[in-house]
Amino acid sequence: MEWIRQELENIKNAHLYRVRKSKEGFLDLCSNDYLALRDHPEVISASAQVLKEYGMGSGASQLVSGYTKHHLRLEEKLAEFKKVPRCVLFGSGYLANLGVIPSLVGEGDLILSDELNHASLIDACRLSKAKVLIFRHRDYEHLEGLLQANRYSFRRCLIVSDTVFSMDGDVAHVKLLKKIAKDHECMLYFDEAHATGVLGATGRGGLEEFSESWDEYIIIMGTLSKALGSYGAFVCGSEMLCEYLINKARSLIFSTSLPPCLCAGAEKSIEIIQKEPERVKHLKTLAQRIFENLKRINLEVSFHNTPIIPLMVYDEKRAVKLRDYLLNKGILLQAIRYPTVPIGKARLRLTVNIRYSESDLEFFFSQLREALKHC
Repeated sequence: MEWIRQELENIKNAHLYRVRKSKEGFLDLCSNDYLALRDHPEVISASAQVLKEYGMGSGASQLVSGYTKHHLRLEEKLAEFKKVPRCVLFGSGYLANLGVIPSLVGEGDLILSDELNHASLIDACRLSKAKVLIFRHRDYEHLEGLLQANRYSFRRCLIVSDTVFSMDGDVAHVKLLKKIAKDHECMLYFDEAHATGVLGATGRGGLEEFSESWDEYIIIMGTLSKALGSYGAFVCGSEMLCEYLINKARSLIFSTSLPPCLCAGAEKSIEIIQKEPERVKHLKTLAQRIFENLKRINLEVSFHNTPIIPLMVYDEKRAVKLRDYLLNKGILLQAIRYPTVPIGKARLRLTVNIRYSESDLEFFFSQLREALKHC
């Protein structure tokens, strides 16, 4: 297996080598637990109670014997939260995208995909065997042009976009995409992994952020593993769509279902967000304040009023050096490099979390200034 050794050497030489780092003992500035719910006492209590009753796992897939009242209750709670007719659960956001998109389109169909969509969306589009056309990032004139030239040469058409883009933190224009999809008779797929619990006054996501309502041609995927502090994913749409996915989405049919205790924890997280919408407001305020502080430091910072704040470094070697310097000071802030972002677009990706204290932030800002002097 000499070729594997050589491939690893090539990765190291390009400063793209990855290692896993246990986060214990570090100030974690790159977690997606935006609303600090994963260890909320009520969430832990709800999960622990169901854990004692059901045990660690569900024991089977949803269509065998792995579907419980806790799965049903979470699906109903998510549908209420998202203001859609129905939701269906998946094992992860990756599994949801890989299961749903190839179920909606295939050979003879067309997909229009934003060039900065998440890797799971890219893989799902490829897996579908549909014709895939990439439109420039958030360039909806380009999208319109591609549709005008190609739409009616295909049977079905699906427009695919993240709502909040995971590496840049910018936001898709939900209102405009909705109009474009309707005008061209397309289905519209939003990946709301980083929008659920974040966008909108009450954290419901992109439709709330843009004061839009759900329509039948809209499919929404969201994860339980970020702002909701649990694990797993869900897909929202019409009653008929969800019934279709239960019968067609291979990653649902052939995967063991989520442990019931995770469903109970996620349900409790939604209840807390609904009861305490100030969490969502606090996240936005804190993100703005962190951005204002970062602007005073000699580093290019991008901000789009979401909790994802990329500190642009560009050079892969320097990004790794900055990460390592901060690690040595007790700060975990990952260097994001190719293939997650293009070559030459390396960054430190800071994610805002409402658990950060004033002393945490003061320590980080001071150490970042020092890191920039030395790296």
